[in-house]
Amino acid sequence: MEVEIWSDVMCPFCYIGKRKFERALSEFPHKDQVNIVWKSFQLNPAMKTDPDKTINEYLSEAKGWSLEQARQMNDRVTAMASEVGLSYDFDKAVVANSFDAHRLIQLAKANGLGDAAEERLFRAYFTEGRNTADHDTLLELGTDIGLDATAVEQLLQSDQYAEAVQHDIYEAQQVGARGVPFFVLNRRYAVSGAQQPETFLGALNTAWAESEREVSGLKR
Repeated sequence: MEVEIWSDVMCPFCYIGKRKFERALSEFPHKDQVNIVWKSFQLNPAMKTDPDKTINEYLSEAKGWSLEQARQMNDRVTAMASEVGLSYDFDKAVVANSFDAHRLIQLAKANGLGDAAEERLFRAYFTEGRNTADHDTLLELGTDIGLDATAVEQLLQSDQYAEAVQHDIYEAQQVGARGVPFFVLNRRYAVSGAQQPETFLGALNTAWAESEREVSGLKR
């Protein structure tokens, strides 16, 4: 069974959703037969990387909120993250366009390291306060998960995998994703948002049962 996950490395709910999905998957009897495919998505393709701007300032400008409203929202999200064992530090978060990070993920996927790339970039952004648009940082993060340094350097010095990122974003529109995280199971069942583990587990069971019925029907 295939599960496609559209995600953005600057999306706080995507990291939370990853943890909740992982918890559901750990309880799924057929977890060893599930293929996870990470897909690129950009919440704000036009975002300009600005290490001098706080995430609260960015949200205030982008959403029309006061700084206090932005801070309160991030406090609530930090508490949600804590519930699934994640430590967010929005005071350190760097406002960074995620396009090159997604290109790095595409390279990692081609080398069987898609999940490792997502995990490392999420942690870098939300916990460590790293600039995930900075090429030196991306080189370090890529080699952290086992990618060849030369391959990462070549990626960052070119537009390699740019089309793959854009294609994922186009696909998101085709499957009805208006935001992320967005999970699609066997291209038939969709789960939108960082749902509870039991919701993900129910979707996994339903998709698996249907695929089994189809296989049984073909064998008759």
